[in-house]
Amino acid sequence: MSEQIKDYKARAQQLVSQMTLEEKALLMSGNGAWMTHKVERLGIPSIFMADGPHGLRKALGPNTADSVPATCFPTASALASSWNPELIGEIGAALAREAQANDVQLLLGPGNNMKRSPLGGRNFEYFSEDPFLAGHLTAAYIKGLQGQGVGSTLKHFAVNNQEHERMVSSSIVDERTLHEIYLPGFEIAVTQAQPWAIMCSYNKINGVYASENHLLLEDILRDAWGFQGYVVSDWGAVHDRVKGIMAGLNLEMPGSGDVNRKKIIEAVTAGQLPESRLDEVVAGLLAVVLLASERRRSGARFDVDAHHALARRAAGESIILLKNEDELLPLETGGKKKIAVIGAFARDPRYQGAGSSQVNPTRISNAYAELAAILGGEERLSYASGYDLEGVTTAQLLEEARQQAKNADLAIVFAGLPDSHESEGFDRSTLDIPEGHNRLIDAVSQVQPNTVVVLMNGSAITMPWVGRVKAILEGWLTGQAGGGAIADILTGKVNPSAKLAETFPARLEDTPTFTEFPGLNQQARYGEGVFIGYRYYDKKNITPLFPFGFGLSYTTFAYSELSFSAPSIQDTESLTVELKVKNTGKVAGKEIVQLYVREDKPVVSRPDKELKAFTKVALEPGEEKTVRFTLSRRDFAYYNTNLHRWSVNPGRFDILVGGSSRNLPLRKHVLVEVAQQEVVSLSRHSLVKEFKEHPKGKEFYPQLVGVIMGGATEEPGSVKRTPEEERARKKAEMSTLVFAHDMPVYKLVLFSEGKFSEQRLNDILARVQ
Repeated sequence: MSEQIKDYKARAQQLVSQMTLEEKALLMSGNGAWMTHKVERLGIPSIFMADGPHGLRKALGPNTADSVPATCFPTASALASSWNPELIGEIGAALAREAQANDVQLLLGPGNNMKRSPLGGRNFEYFSEDPFLAGHLTAAYIKGLQGQGVGSTLKHFAVNNQEHERMVSSSIVDERTLHEIYLPGFEIAVTQAQPWAIMCSYNKINGVYASENHLLLEDILRDAWGFQGYVVSDWGAVHDRVKGIMAGLNLEMPGSGDVNRKKIIEAVTAGQLPESRLDEVVAGLLAVVLLASERRRSGARFDVDAHHALARRAAGESIILLKNEDELLPLETGGKKKIAVIGAFARDPRYQGAGSSQVNPTRISNAYAELAAILGGEERLSYASGYDLEGVTTAQLLEEARQQAKNADLAIVFAGLPDSHESEGFDRSTLDIPEGHNRLIDAVSQVQPNTVVVLMNGSAITMPWVGRVKAILEGWLTGQAGGGAIADILTGKVNPSAKLAETFPARLEDTPTFTEFPGLNQQARYGEGVFIGYRYYDKKNITPLFPFGFGLSYTTFAYSELSFSAPSIQDTESLTVELKVKNTGKVAGKEIVQLYVREDKPVVSRPDKELKAFTKVALEPGEEKTVRFTLSRRDFAYYNTNLHRWSVNPGRFDILVGGSSRNLPLRKHVLVEVAQQEVVSLSRHSLVKEFKEHPKGKEFYPQLVGVIMGGATEEPGSVKRTPEEERARKKAEMSTLVFAHDMPVYKLVLFSEGKFSEQRLNDILARVQ
């Protein structure tokens, strides 16, 4: 896809050379809310952009109901639980067909920000807390979409992890955390799939707005990753338009009329903005405009029924079986047991998030009607609403629910988060579901021992009743066909195969950002560093409610025979990992195989383990398959802030494989050698101990230590001491050595009162370069 954009660069540059300054400035801002400007004199068309990470939202007016009917697919938090890039690619292709049918050239999605806190108001739009998983799922989405001739607008770049004060807040994040956690998901998506556009976020990064951030938009995005498309602002994210152009922001959205257009013209005229730079930025946008306009398919249509069926299949692969005590599920479809269906969400489901991603669905299914259809009618079913759509219950509603549950053989309670509890625009204040939902589950479980809870929510929640119910389905926000998919899972028509792409903590106080989320006073301090999600829970040895990568099935799987292509490798070589996984149960199922890497003796504080490979394997009962992964240098590396690049520390690395981050039965280590040792340059600010391991500096290490140690060392046996005195002497010597090790070398001049001179220090530094 990047080659396609490159193919249009020459044409774009040729057109730019014919444009007036006014025409160039015109293209830098949108024509209203969704379109770019035309330049009819030169035959330059406009293109249309529309919201839609999980469904097309082509607005015909200000309200969701005014948008075109479109298939509402599961949200990103649900789709990520499928761990299935191929499936997500299919959804991307379907979204493109619907965009083509509605003359939309670029879709504003997918979202690829990390779930730093489970309280993030927009978490339902993002894939994961893990950048490796999120990056590969995002790349699959983009490939599926752009393979059908519709551009992806990857968002929100970057470090956009809270809704509170999102237009002005500054994300204060260190260099290593930025490169190890918040950039890799975007990097994978860009290098593997080349989205036509990237949307920069509202926030600042370390004090600089994303829309004016040269480090992000040029140094990293274009120079390091090779991004070929254009950068568009989030809607209203532009502050200083001229600074934005200098930093690499191509398009301002929505249009600002002639306000910023005049500022661009004035800046060029005054010599503050080189016209050559403006030409570069205009050409970058124009190349994609030309590409996108030529990929239009006039008269395109899509199959509404087929897309609804795909949405149901995708939802079925996204619903997680979190608990199934006594194998209560699946339900017996041919039996006579009475089932109480309780909770308003069963008939009036919450199936999508709130905010700019809201879709006007082509149809909606609900779990109650779909269950009745599978069971052959409503004879075995009863219903009680239990609460209103805001989650408020009453004594009367609770009593009705109790009676229905008491008179049934099994109760299924539908609960979760109403729209008002999670949405774009604000963050959640609690991990709890509404009190009315919790009270309903308690009331039902007290009178019905066989209680199933089906959840409808976009992000992690607490479950104070987890020990009092027998089965739990995480039903997410699974789109317009979610009701049918839930019925498929409950009745065993579909064997659950989804697993958590984010950790469910037991309580808010256990989360890595508990004391720092959301960032207040326009600053969000990322004090937890690289330890978000499972990385934090592992490092702190905290048991979550449900761990990252967890999910049950109606069958069981066994892992065996982990082997490597070699016991040791150079960091320039790849490592092939093989293992076997077998379906040891009685029904067909799919297992998500996860591989994690752990460094044995890191030189910086690293997570206990990190996800580096995964695949989803379909297995018939008794079937066994060989799974193969390939690991490369980056899978063993950390981001070295001294060198400002990725480094590998030579030594032992453990490879751990299994079915979740807390269930990894296969373990084996490999030795990784470094072909060319990376050396940090020594300076007058280097610590004495840094000379000890440096290939040239180690020659001078004894001299440097000797300056501080002075007479602290002596020949063995030169002085007679008691054992206690000798121990005291050695302790003092060790203390002095530690003091010397942690001292910047320039201080040796002061501590020696000039005996170790500035000239001597400079001579040593010259010889170690």
